Amino acid sequence: MQTQLRYWEYYGMTEIFEGLYEGSKEGESFDRLYDIITSRENLLLAFRIIKTNKGSQTAGADKRTIDDFKQMSEEELVSFIQKRLSNYQPMKVRSVFIPKLNGDKRPLGIPSMSDRIIQQAFKQVLEPICEARFYNHSYGFRPLRSTHHAIARVNFLINQSKLNYVVDVDIKGFFDNVNHTLLIKQLWNIGIQDRKVLRLISKMLKAEIESEGIPIKGTPQGGILSPLLSNVVLDDLDKWVAGQWENIPTSYKNKNDKYKLLKETSKLKEGYIVRYADDFKILCRDWKTAQKWYHAVKLYLKDRLKLDISPEKSKVINLRKNESEFLGFMIRAEVKGKDGKRVAYTRLIAKKKKQYKEEGRKRIKQIQKSPNTKNALLYNSWILGIHNYSRYATHVYSDFRKIAFQLSRTLYNRLKRVGKYEHPKNAPPSYKKFYKLTYRTYKISGVYLYPLEDISHKNIMSFSQWLTPFTLRGRKHIYTKLKGDVSTEIRKLMKSNIPNRSVEYFDNRISRYSMKNGKCEITGEFLPAETVHCHHYVPVNSGGIDGFKNLRILSKFVYILIHATETQTIEKYLDILQLNQTEIKKVNNYRKMCNLESIS
Repeated sequence: MQTQLRYWEYYGMTEIFEGLYEGSKEGESFDRLYDIITSRENLLLAFRIIKTNKGSQTAGADKRTIDDFKQMSEEELVSFIQKRLSNYQPMKVRSVFIPKLNGDKRPLGIPSMSDRIIQQAFKQVLEPICEARFYNHSYGFRPLRSTHHAIARVNFLINQSKLNYVVDVDIKGFFDNVNHTLLIKQLWNIGIQDRKVLRLISKMLKAEIESEGIPIKGTPQGGILSPLLSNVVLDDLDKWVAGQWENIPTSYKNKNDKYKLLKETSKLKEGYIVRYADDFKILCRDWKTAQKWYHAVKLYLKDRLKLDISPEKSKVINLRKNESEFLGFMIRAEVKGKDGKRVAYTRLIAKKKKQYKEEGRKRIKQIQKSPNTKNALLYNSWILGIHNYSRYATHVYSDFRKIAFQLSRTLYNRLKRVGKYEHPKNAPPSYKKFYKLTYRTYKISGVYLYPLEDISHKNIMSFSQWLTPFTLRGRKHIYTKLKGDVSTEIRKLMKSNIPNRSVEYFDNRISRYSMKNGKCEITGEFLPAETVHCHHYVPVNSGGIDGFKNLRILSKFVYILIHATETQTIEKYLDILQLNQTEIKKVNNYRKMCNLESIS
């Protein structure tokens, strides 16, 4: 997000996005959006963001990737996109199938690269308008929100509000059954009233899908705009549920007094919705109320949103006796302490545990087959990733201890001849940052494998509802307070592939990034893996080595500035970075080591 905010500033779009957000917050409607969407700055911003996405090398039905557009000048690119939009007809959507946890496959639609840039340009302008009006407790595909925030909200309603009954509703084929006409009306009602923009969105929805033809309903998963549109559809449901209880207007300002009054009104149904994309739950206080909500939501989805539910997967659950599945976790309300208070207890679902076990065996076999640094780092990247996602479950240790026990024989049989089994007392800083040295583990090609069982529960913080990149306050918080997840970025660094680099370089790069908490050693800003450059302080061509003390973690922008020789390039990146005198002095010190002139 910090990188995106820099891009916004660079292309001068920050104030425009903020204005759209504030206007929408005040209830304004917008009928002049096309010019903003097709502006030079917005299109170049869309191209920059698409270019940095990991899917930019995935071709659509026209076989073109982002590389085919990198050759264009900025003016050529802008002119090409604007011309396409003047008489827009989306290209065919490439259809692929990806596996699900239950063994089935789900379809994924991949638009052409130029259509992806167009959809990104639309998303950038429409998102602040929608974000200003979306319900607080929907967490899927929204800036700064995650699955863990949704789990935190459910935990809060169980722990603090003592709601132990849950309405589980599974929408049958949601993404395949969105009603196009209704969606366009919903966009209009949310404040997007530029008819030209709505016509273009309608065309995007009807883009021909390879081997399937032109869809009459649905939003293809894989499209850049699809997640935002799906949130627009289900925001109606969020607002309707909240309007039945949580957001009913009363004269009471205090929430406790308000809810006390509402409970005295027997006709009202107490319920709170928590949603992540099309996966949602309604938390209730008793069985009778939960049953009412079940039938009311079923009717609302059918009558208002033209969507059906799956009767086999939809039900009311008493969390005191049974478990409810949500976003890869099983949730239950169990008694804690002598006072009989029930709290949310969570663990991994059985499918996740089975998936981790099978994936673990596959990766261990790969190490046995090729016991090199790359495979050891890929294994560690996988361990770090599943630990990061799973650690918010209260019973995560017992789950992973069982998985580790089930994989222990595979580890021994497969790795006893290709590695050493020992205590990692000589492990690098990146290992010590996340894992204890008490667990013995295998050392493969100089890399200690992360121990699967070394995981502990971490409390989830609820999402701060005021936090958004579309306000000055939110952006200041992102820049100064919101710490990046170092472990997530280290995982990405482990998966990156840089040809012709030594084992020492890879290991020391990760260790240096870990020691610096992921921050640029000149600007002090947190760096996501995509923007990290590991710089040799003493250049290689001057005898510099891959040792830990000779490496520096820098942002790509800073790295370019250090090596820039043309005045235009230097001025461009000084303008982007806005360095102070101390930081420029550091840059000049690095330039001196590269035998380049100082920046005045």
